[in-house]
Amino acid sequence: MLRRPQSFPLKYVLPALATGLAAGAGIFAFWRRRRDDEAPQHAAAFSADETDPENFAQTRSAGPAAMRDPARRRWDEVDQASDESFPASDPPAY
Repeated sequence: MLRRPQSFPLKYVLPALATGLAAGAGIFAFWRRRRDDEAPQHAAAFSADETDPENFAQTRSAGPAAMRDPARRRWDEVDQASDESFPASDPPAY
């Protein structure tokens, strides 16, 4: 005669799920707290000395020296003029 296979007892599923969720929430809270304790991060457009992250007017000086990340290539006069004209809608006339 064929026997019915035993199923996994469902009484263990809910506690295991709750334990996993609690552990995940604890790890996330720990990560979030450690991330917030680090120095304030500027947006990608700002170098470290360019502006205060809590400043309402988030503006920076023109040029690659004012950017947080180094330029991928050497800037020419068109790049400089374009950066100086931002946020104007008209690009430089080169």
